[in-house]
Amino acid sequence: MKVFQTKVNMLAGSSHKEVYIKARKIYKEIVKRTKRRPYIRSAYFKKEKIFLDYFWQHLHEKNWLDQFRRLQFYNAALDVIKNSTFDPIRVQNPNRSKGMFHRFYGRTKDKIEFIVQIDEDKRNHQKYFISTFPK
Repeated sequence: MKVFQTKVNMLAGSSHKEVYIKARKIYKEIVKRTKRRPYIRSAYFKKEKIFLDYFWQHLHEKNWLDQFRRLQFYNAALDVIKNSTFDPIRVQNPNRSKGMFHRFYGRTKDKIEFIVQIDEDKRNHQKYFISTFPK
């Protein structure tokens, strides 16, 4: 398992609100670039689109402390998705038989390791950024 070294730190902030505002600002900059669903292109998947909107739906299902912990890695997770060419660990989605998780490992500039999880729909091969969390 190779760990991708990002060029960004965790999002700074001492409260959920501060980190949420910073992460949302990054997301809104990406939303402005397209008229449809927000996405970024992945180096590993040969510049295929990775859709970002499912992350926010998944995040709101979590409690505040868990949201805070995950949001701190948002910017670093986007860097991993854009630039990492290391092979991820593939896991069958336990909730859907037609889905697969790709787990990328990353390390922030502060040497804190985290995981980025991307869900792939096997039928139409669309990929969705689902989650990020510390290792």
